[in-house]
Amino acid sequence: MDKRRLGNTELYTAPIVFGGNVLGWTLNEKESFAILDEFVELGFNTIDTANAYSTWVPGNSGGESETIIGKWMKARGHKDNITVITKVGSDMGQGHKDISAKHILEAAEDSLRRLQTEQIDLYLTHWDDDVTPIEETLGAYQKLIDAGKVRYIGASNLSPERLQASLDASRQKGLPRYEVFQPEYNLYARKGFEQGVGPICKTEGLGVITYYSLASGFLSGKYRSKADLSKSVRGGGVEKYLDERGLRILDALDKQADKYQISQAGVALAWLVNNPAVTAPIASATKSSHLKAFSEAVQVKLSQDDMELLTTASAY
Repeated sequence: MDKRRLGNTELYTAPIVFGGNVLGWTLNEKESFAILDEFVELGFNTIDTANAYSTWVPGNSGGESETIIGKWMKARGHKDNITVITKVGSDMGQGHKDISAKHILEAAEDSLRRLQTEQIDLYLTHWDDDVTPIEETLGAYQKLIDAGKVRYIGASNLSPERLQASLDASRQKGLPRYEVFQPEYNLYARKGFEQGVGPICKTEGLGVITYYSLASGFLSGKYRSKADLSKSVRGGGVEKYLDERGLRILDALDKQADKYQISQAGVALAWLVNNPAVTAPIASATKSSHLKAFSEAVQVKLSQDDMELLTTASAY
């Protein structure tokens, strides 16, 4: 499988990244091992997680996803052939988002321990706390890089202003540079990226790995009405997509799915895989049929007309 370079790093990823938020949430450890095994067997190599996965589950305190990934990599001997992305900045019990130097340095040690590795491939600022000076955050990453504990850094959920200011500070002060950005971006949610950080990512040459690539499962086509929302634990987050524009997108996905005899999810992911602004979409999987959509998205060759049909259908 062809690999794509993540920004200006020496990291290369297959065209779809596994979303590790389901590990320790909707998948237990045994199920997680099985899905990760299948993911790698299909030729994929990059897993995205965060220290906060999955604090939202009753009884969890965070780190569950990292812990499972660490155990799996050790059990399977995958430390050298898997690229792991994890994040820092979410509330881990302190009551607020936090990208202070103290928190980053402590959180990195916790992530390394859970992942059972000596180095994080790509470490992302998960959220901005809107308080910590940019230089303090980047300075903490400098210490981690100098110590060999982090290879490269990136960011997610920063405003265009804070992303640009961070890149400027890196240039002007010789600090580590965000090389990858992780925005919410999919056929339904386009405006935030295209009119926000997208132009910055293009100008600065940042790698882009999108989250909510299937709009919480809406773009899989299994949610067509409010009656369908009970189909999964994520259904409640899908209702907002059930408007005229959302149904128009589903109709376009249906046409492309019929044309290529693949799933709607495969088409929706292929729109991102074939999008020049995107390095690789992140998508979660809890069963083999989900992973089949990954393979479909990588193998199908959408024409320019196909891409335009989907882009037009999803116009605001």
